[in-house]
Amino acid sequence: MLGISWLQNRYTQFSTHRTEEFNTASRSVKPGLISAGIVSSWTWSATLLTSSTFAYSYGVCGPMWYGAIGTLQILLFALIAVKIKANAPGAHTMPEIVLARHGKIAHLTYLYNGLATNMLVVAALTGMNVYAAIFLIPAVVAAYVIVGGLRATFIADYTHTVILFIAILVFGFSVSATSDLIGSPGKLYDLLQEASKNMPIDRNTDGSYLAFRSVGGLIFAVDIFVSGFSTVWLDQAYWQRAIASRPESSVKAYMLGGLAWYGIPFGFATAMGLGCAALTNNPSFPTYPNALSAEQVDAGLSAPATAITLLGKGGAVLMLILLFMAVTSSTSAELIAVSSLLTFDVYKTYIRPNTDSATLVRVSHWGIVIYAIILAAFCCILNAAGVSLTWLLTVLGVIVGGAAIPVGLILLWDRMSTIAAIAAPWIGFSLGLIVWFVTSWKRSGGISVATTGDATNAVAGNLASFGVGTISAVCLSLLFPGKRLPGDESSSITGIPIQSKEPTEHTTKEKNTTGILTTPASNDPTPDPSQPATEIIQYLETDAIEPMDPVLVRKAERIAWTANLIFIGIAVILVPFTLFGTRYVYTKEFFTGWVVVSLIWVWMSVIICVVYPVVESAGALRDISRGVWGDIWGKRKEVGERREGV
Repeated sequence: MLGISWLQNRYTQFSTHRTEEFNTASRSVKPGLISAGIVSSWTWSATLLTSSTFAYSYGVCGPMWYGAIGTLQILLFALIAVKIKANAPGAHTMPEIVLARHGKIAHLTYLYNGLATNMLVVAALTGMNVYAAIFLIPAVVAAYVIVGGLRATFIADYTHTVILFIAILVFGFSVSATSDLIGSPGKLYDLLQEASKNMPIDRNTDGSYLAFRSVGGLIFAVDIFVSGFSTVWLDQAYWQRAIASRPESSVKAYMLGGLAWYGIPFGFATAMGLGCAALTNNPSFPTYPNALSAEQVDAGLSAPATAITLLGKGGAVLMLILLFMAVTSSTSAELIAVSSLLTFDVYKTYIRPNTDSATLVRVSHWGIVIYAIILAAFCCILNAAGVSLTWLLTVLGVIVGGAAIPVGLILLWDRMSTIAAIAAPWIGFSLGLIVWFVTSWKRSGGISVATTGDATNAVAGNLASFGVGTISAVCLSLLFPGKRLPGDESSSITGIPIQSKEPTEHTTKEKNTTGILTTPASNDPTPDPSQPATEIIQYLETDAIEPMDPVLVRKAERIAWTANLIFIGIAVILVPFTLFGTRYVYTKEFFTGWVVVSLIWVWMSVIICVVYPVVESAGALRDISRGVWGDIWGKRKEVGERREGV
């Protein structure tokens, strides 16, 4: 990654010494790479471990519920991505947008929720229990993020995603085709029928792993729904990807990213979670003749147990590599996200509003270092307290769920008022905590890590925080409607000021009180004046900070709404609730088709995340190759003659 960042600085127009490039990737990343970044960021170790635990604990419903609910958050975020490009094209962070519309109290409210989300997300995605590793992984990731900035995380995401899909396909085909222990969907079906008799699932139809109707699975799906909204809509990493994308392709990137991500929990958990249940009675199983203990299940060890049973030590190594890819790529996204919050929402907003690009880059570097240290210490505390991966996921929505929908409404609903924006998250958080603790006390007889982590207790707190926060935002906005700020008549529907294409001397020198207006790349103190103007420099000076064309906005919104309604209607409501309501138990033929579809979906994800980014960046890769070749033979062309970067 350090080498790639050096190549970028030498052979493209993008310099990581400029704050716009470091924190927003110059707002020019193409949809394929954005999609790969979304998939990589949303593929935590929890995506792999917890989705498999979900399948092991609740049967065939697990992979589909996890995939459908998680994908929905990404597809819905496409609506926010459109609004960012239309109404806040110069924004760097989510709280900046809140500050511009609702002032500093609201800004501090969402800055807290953003930082809390980032901290809990990284704590959940690591899932490690070795203190040295807890410190080493953030340190290693911080090294290349400090050098390469946001674009380095995209390229790292792509590299990790390639390796991740290779590992998923190896495991998938091992279960479905090549392993002597399973080797076919039909054999997997027979083993699951046997497991259903030996280890029936409570509150599943006939106790079967092959029945979609699972009360426990539905409860856990609700938990994932609330925590998913929180971990996407409040996570600066996803806002940063929308900000970094080209305006005309932001919706396309989130559509492709959401559909590609679906294949990971669907395909991986079908193979590894159900495979764990099928192999429990095999002598090669790590805990044979016993099943996994409750503590091992909570720790997410169903997938590693399957990997070891199928492939021995090689499976353990491959699983370790797979989890390492998931952890490092997600950690890099969160490091640059928190660095941006500290840089633009703390330093630039409250400490030194008038500062230059070079200083902001240095602050970003320090932000990454500070956050990496705090993060490692926080993970050690959680590990010492015995907090499991599953516990973090089930209760995350209680902590920050009250702010999940309000932050989206700030952009999506022009009637959202300042009072609602400030009060709704705190009301939701307070009532969520009360309901969570009271439910744990009444149902489980006390308040502890074990009782608060119970799925039913957690879902009560999640729904209270999420639901009350949402209802409060709507009701308070209707009771105390928002008012446009003076001078907003020509600005966007949210009141966020927009940078003009050719700023006047007054606007470029005026104190930037909102943090939304950005100076063009040509005003950056670091550019080389000898470089000739090129297409990419002109793009950064104009289109990158221009609001998206209203016609394109309406078209993108129609596409996003249509895609979301179709996905919700089919993948979230029609298929799962039909299977749930009819108490259908899969036949061998139906289950075989189910497994085949999961593998086909993984291959579709490979095309989107592995093949497409290379195709769309072929020109840039060719230009860098020519530059390297020219350097080798002493004939390097001027940078200005190369037209675009990776």
